[in-house]
Amino acid sequence: MKQAIKIAAGVGLTAALCAALPAWAQSATLQAPPAAPAAVVNKGDTAWMMTSTVLVLMMILPGLALFYGGLTRSKNMLSTMTQIGAVACLAMLVWVMWGYSMAFGPDVSNTFLSQFVGSLDKAFLKGVTSTTQAATFTAGVEIPEYVFVCFQMTFAAITIALVLGSVVERMKFSAVMVFALVWLTIVYFPIAHMVWASSGVFFKAGALDFAGGTVVHINAGVSALVAAIMLGKRLGYPREPMPPHSLTLTGVGTGLLWVGWFGFNAGSALEANGTAGLAMINTFVATAAGALAWMLIERARGHKGSALGFCSGIIAGLVAVTPAAGNSGPFGAIVLGAVASVVCFFAVSVIKPKLGYDDALDAFGVHGVGGMVGAIGTAIVYAPALGGPGAADYAIGAKLLVQIEAVVVTIVWASIGTVIAILIAKAVTGLRVSQEVEYEGLDLGEHGERAYN
Repeated sequence: MKQAIKIAAGVGLTAALCAALPAWAQSATLQAPPAAPAAVVNKGDTAWMMTSTVLVLMMILPGLALFYGGLTRSKNMLSTMTQIGAVACLAMLVWVMWGYSMAFGPDVSNTFLSQFVGSLDKAFLKGVTSTTQAATFTAGVEIPEYVFVCFQMTFAAITIALVLGSVVERMKFSAVMVFALVWLTIVYFPIAHMVWASSGVFFKAGALDFAGGTVVHINAGVSALVAAIMLGKRLGYPREPMPPHSLTLTGVGTGLLWVGWFGFNAGSALEANGTAGLAMINTFVATAAGALAWMLIERARGHKGSALGFCSGIIAGLVAVTPAAGNSGPFGAIVLGAVASVVCFFAVSVIKPKLGYDDALDAFGVHGVGGMVGAIGTAIVYAPALGGPGAADYAIGAKLLVQIEAVVVTIVWASIGTVIAILIAKAVTGLRVSQEVEYEGLDLGEHGERAYN
């Protein structure tokens, strides 16, 4: 009897389970699929990016200010440093007002236009809070958006400061500020969007610019050349000698630039990972190669290896490796730094005197030319056969074409935009200081101070 009861109970339970199956199946079909895991903010990445941001700020103040200031005559030392600091501050304010939105904000409604500039939907950092996040290059790993905003803000600040290297010792402070405001808006923000924003024309084309070969250095260098030509030569150039007044300060600035450049290059990985480590070692070795190559070419040309050449070679190596920092193996970076240094040497010592333009601190000769060598050379050193991180089927020719296109568009865009910005600054301020102020020095004439008493 007990056995019969057990069998009956089992049959009943089985029937009940079978009857419930359709209901379970229906319930299962009504349930939503599991949501994808939310992107995580990594505290280590965040700490590294905050550190990198501060390092880039150190590149500007005091790095670039001392580097450029030491290269000028003593009567213009404070003027040079003040111009660099002031335009950097202006860039920071403009960046949070409309620059970040134009460079990295949501796409505009026009699909074609969205390839060249972002919308103003994030103007004044609308919608950006301490809880919003920015993507990195690893799916599911993000950093706080405020940190990303600050990091990219320092890139805008140093780029406009680099442009001033060609126009120091003769451009009004008021003109510098007007020029910077216009130039950032119509030149820097659109080019940053084209190269680094996901909807940008060159980002979609696969252009390689790890940390700013086109966006920063070609952009600034070409703009510097155009501005110098439009502004005209310094009084007495090239008849009167105009040597740097303090190579000691230039050397200090060079060291600060090199240290800060690790934030610039390794920070562009947006994470504290192996790519950042690759960018780090490349920033070491390409720079070292550039410094020694410049001194060697000086000796080969019958001159002594100079401290100025050492500093110039360091900057040339840094500029060249910027687009390739995470896109090259260490030995490719060494070659790239050395080649760029030699090319930049001829640009400033042979080509500039022959053409006669007054690029006072060689912003074009080092940043513009070095940026072009680096941007185009990145397509070569990216190849896995040369130690680069490219895929096994990587085609140098196709990528080389993309890189050249990006370089050409940057040159044209920066040239046209700089002409517009200079003309506006001239209309508003008169552009250039008087002859009396230029002879006296801009420190006293524009700021009422002396660098040395």
